[in-house]
Formats: sequence, C-alpha cells, structure tokens
Amino acid sequence: MNRMDNYRKSPIFQKSEEIFQTLRTITSLIPEDDEILQDIKQQIMGNIMMIQAKLAGSHGAQLWDIRMENAAIIRKNARELMIQNHTLKAFGFRDVKYYDIVREQLEEFRLLFREWVAGFDPKKYIVDEWGLFNPPGISQDYEQRSDELDFLDEDDFYEDENDD
Repeated sequence: MNRMDNYRKSPIFQKSEEIFQTLRTITSLIPEDDEILQDIKQQIMGNIMMIQAKLAGSHGAQLWDIRMENAAIIRKNARELMIQNHTLKAFGFRDVKYYDIVREQLEEFRLLFREWVAGFDPKKYIVDEWGLFNPPGISQDYEQRSDELDFLDEDDFYEDENDD
C-alpha cells in the first residue's frame, strides 16, 4: 500500500467501509422487480460511495477549503443515509428493521467525523472568494500574502517507495 492509500487505514474510512458493507447486505434484500425500491437502493449506495470518495479526496488535499468542502459533502450524504430508512419503510421494504444497524454505525461515524475535521490545519488555506470555506477569521476579501502560501512540502507530491 503506498502513501496515497493510507486513508484506507484511518478510523473514519474504516467506519465508512463498515457502513458500506452493511448497506450492501441490507439493500441486497430489496426485491429486483420493485423499481421504486431499486431506485432508493441506488440513492443509498450512491450516498455511501460519495462519502468514501470525498474521504479519499480529502486525504490527498492539504488545503482547508478543499477539506472543508469535502467534509460538507460527506455530512450531507451521511445525513441523507440517516433518514433513508423512512423512505424504505414508506415504499414497503419489509426488512427496514435492519436499517437500525446503519443508523448506529452512522452515529459512530459522526463522532469520528468531528474528530477528523478538528484535525484540519486552518493555516493551510487559499482564500475562498466565495466566502464559504475560509478558516475562522478570514473574510472572502482578505488579501493573502505570498508567505502565507509557503506551506506545501514538495515531497507531498511525490510518492516515496519506502512508504509502502
């Protein structure tokens, strides 16, 4: 495993993988001939896959704004997963009771998420001119100095064979 795959070892990604496996098992119980439930299944699996993709993308990014944007997307998808049991129930999924497992796993994920986000370095940022993902105290009109951008380590862009 190279340095770029280290995110797979992180507790938050491991929890997302656990949720993925649970959702895959539960959604496999959805009848193939029920088009509406199959559509809901696609939404559910799309949400967990987006969470995992954004965790991977955030691992490769050092910038506060990129990491916070990924975190916001992860939060959105996790919140959708938290309530999709209601949609399954409304459309007659008979095994919806198993979804309580997912909700418990999502609560564990939420706690890991909070810890993960707290680890973002607010000193590694580029001003977000949209004003949405700037570190606390930085306005969208802030004029960033070049010395404030001197935080990237050139080695971060090259894979080290010793990191396997």
